[in-house]
Amino acid sequence: MTETSRTPGTPGTPEADGTDGTDGADDAAGISEAAEPKLTPQVKGALIALVVGGIAAILDSTMVTLAIHTLVGKLHSTTDAIQWVTTGFLLAMAVAIPVTGWAERRWGGKRVWMAALTVFVVSSVLCAVAWDAPSLIAFRALQGFGAGLIFPLMQTLAVRAAGGQVSSRLMAAVSLPIALGPILGPVIGGVVLNWLSWRWLFLINVPVVAVGLLLARRHLPDDRPDAAAGRPRLDWTGLALLTPSLAGILLGLSQLSEDGGIGHAGVLVPLLVGVGLLVVFIRWATRPGEHQPVVDIRLLRLRSLGSASAVLFTAGAAMYAGMFLLPLYYQQLRGESVLQAGLLLIPQGVGALASRFVVGRLVDWIGARALTVAGFLLTAAATVPFALAGPGTSLWWLEGVLLLRGVGVGSVLIPPMSVAYQDIRPAGIPHATMNTRISQQVGASFGTAIVAVALQSLVDHGAVGAFQGAFWWSVGIAVAAVVPAVLLPAGRPAGS
Repeated sequence: MTETSRTPGTPGTPEADGTDGTDGADDAAGISEAAEPKLTPQVKGALIALVVGGIAAILDSTMVTLAIHTLVGKLHSTTDAIQWVTTGFLLAMAVAIPVTGWAERRWGGKRVWMAALTVFVVSSVLCAVAWDAPSLIAFRALQGFGAGLIFPLMQTLAVRAAGGQVSSRLMAAVSLPIALGPILGPVIGGVVLNWLSWRWLFLINVPVVAVGLLLARRHLPDDRPDAAAGRPRLDWTGLALLTPSLAGILLGLSQLSEDGGIGHAGVLVPLLVGVGLLVVFIRWATRPGEHQPVVDIRLLRLRSLGSASAVLFTAGAAMYAGMFLLPLYYQQLRGESVLQAGLLLIPQGVGALASRFVVGRLVDWIGARALTVAGFLLTAAATVPFALAGPGTSLWWLEGVLLLRGVGVGSVLIPPMSVAYQDIRPAGIPHATMNTRISQQVGASFGTAIVAVALQSLVDHGAVGAFQGAFWWSVGIAVAAVVPAVLLPAGRPAGS
């Protein structure tokens, strides 16, 4: 296969393992203890461009979930049909993620990034002018494809801009939208739906993405591949296996709360097909010989990336389980409006934002493992009051708890992302990013599905009992997340 840059070799060799054959590469303590590399003005400019460009996609993915009831009425549709506005977006993202590595090698990260932003903003405008439910679902799927390219590219290009030197400060900057999106999205969505037309949920993306495109053009380094190096091949077989596999798994999980649960055909069939195709893909991607799979899962054998991916799966589950339940608790159990529910979630966003200013330094001080474990335990502890709360529980108490929960949620992304790349060679960076992004995406769907099923199954115990039981499941997810967290390297991330 023709490559534009050196690719990892066969698994088990120093080239594939990214270790250069040295001992101790699986532990961060074995990495150079040099001072943390400073973010140069060039790197800061690239980070600003990536954050501004990516924030619209991340906020949009969470804002629209609040508009389901509104869209049912405005588009004269049904809840089952309108749910595909979010399901289609999710499935299109799953289709796009595996091709980002090949696309970056084929055209260069900057060009693919700007193309992805263009696809996203054009589809946003199309969503805003949608005339019925089918048109909105179709345009939303196109928007999801653009977002599926944006999310992993944001991480990859940040690491590229820093010359492969991954630091906790770098990850704190690039993961800021990912952490705040699910928290601030409902707030902004509530404001829009209260005072403006639902179409503005999509139109507000236009100025943000326009600024992001201008910044990307100016600050992202030109990394288009050398034409003389040849064109990288796309692993069509792997793509044909992995994309429907992810789509089937995510579709099955998204419908798990439907009547019949796991035994329902709409759940069981896509899950079985998805898992079956995933098994075939794993065998295909790990077969002996020199080859470049569409997503190089062989890199998961490295302790740094393997443990980080497992933690990001559980982090996605813990984060989105809470974000699914909290707005529903305020609206359905306490009778708050969409706007009020969004505003009541602000303390969690403040806590997550505040954590970004200290987590990077704490990773360098106490290590990724200890900080991640502490973050999950804080998230679990701050969710317990909601598992005991009823419709009359003091809002002041719950708002203070949400502030702490935001700190916990904001503390569990940066540490694993900081260590994920420490054993990865430059050519493997896109594959490492796709592995972590897929893990987080599937984890988010898994966590949401678990608490949705719990909420639905406990309805017979009354609304209060149903929400309390679902929140206990959310607590359990955060506690269970400690298990993979203890597998993270104990020392500081490479370059710190």
